[in-house]
Amino acid sequence: MLKEKVLTDKILEGERITPEEALYMLENYDLLTLGRLADFVRQKKHPDNIATFVVDRNINYTNICVAGCKFCAFQRRKSDKDAYVLDLEEIFEKIQELINWGGTTLLMQGGLNPDLRLDFYIELFSRIKERFPQVQIHSLSATEVNYIAKLEKMSIREVLEKLKEAGLMSLPGGGAEILSDEVRVLISSNKTTTAQWLEVHKTAHELGMRSTATMMFGHVEKPKHIIQHLENIRQLQDQTGGFTAFIPWTFQKGNTMLDHLEPATSVWYLKVLALSRIYLDNFDNIQSSHVTQTMKIGQVGLRFGANDLGSTMIEENVVASTGFKVSSPRPEKMVKQIKDAGFIPAQRDTYYNIVRVFN
Repeated sequence: MLKEKVLTDKILEGERITPEEALYMLENYDLLTLGRLADFVRQKKHPDNIATFVVDRNINYTNICVAGCKFCAFQRRKSDKDAYVLDLEEIFEKIQELINWGGTTLLMQGGLNPDLRLDFYIELFSRIKERFPQVQIHSLSATEVNYIAKLEKMSIREVLEKLKEAGLMSLPGGGAEILSDEVRVLISSNKTTTAQWLEVHKTAHELGMRSTATMMFGHVEKPKHIIQHLENIRQLQDQTGGFTAFIPWTFQKGNTMLDHLEPATSVWYLKVLALSRIYLDNFDNIQSSHVTQTMKIGQVGLRFGANDLGSTMIEENVVASTGFKVSSPRPEKMVKQIKDAGFIPAQRDTYYNIVRVFN
């Protein structure tokens, strides 16, 4: 009990906790204690009681992928009947619908498709920027950027410079899964290593681009790996300050090679969410996931350290491919859910700038 009191006092006094202390908390603190501490930290960072959301669209431009990740139900081989690459007109139609919703953010991610070279992405972003200059292009995971560099035999910096010039503005945190190679070799051995994922984001930050950090947990990892992940992104944020937010979510089984695993409970999700808010003292924003945890748990997450309820997800294909029902709430529903949770709703953009407050 003495150890818990010392740790609690450190948090209340705004001191940084160590990886060892974080692991102890995750394994020994009860849910409500972690939640109260995380809510205290959130209130210090966001005393205005505002909880935000973004109106965005997630366009998966291709499902052809050579990575073979064990947790993924979305990937297809080129020879599969339902394999696809969207053409520009299809993408433009989807972006126009985003505009009609009052959206600001275009999230584009796909598979590691060897037929799509750097020129494809340069044309894609250039054409989008020309036709929809008001949209913030928040696209391509570190895994995709690293794969393009590998295909083109270019450095990550060279690829990012060309993509930025074409119109890419910021990077999503996809492909992080768990930033521990002990875990990555078991679930995604053909993708980026921990060091490569961090290098892509570090380079993007050095080029003046912002990005988000994510974590997909609740599969083969152990608590120590969750702490390793948090420490890796906290260290990089200390160096660059380039992350806008941290977004943890849970693995969903269904049509994957990990379907023998039991999914993480909502209690475990909330514990990890709360610890993330406490540990990531250099992150301004923590997002609660209604996509994998249902809107009700998403609301609860706003009392467990999160200050953002995520996005309207006008389109979502990756999680949905597992058979898990993913809703696309309209902005007015997001406003109501945030109000019902006891917060002031506000629409934000990609960079967490407030677009509109709903009193």
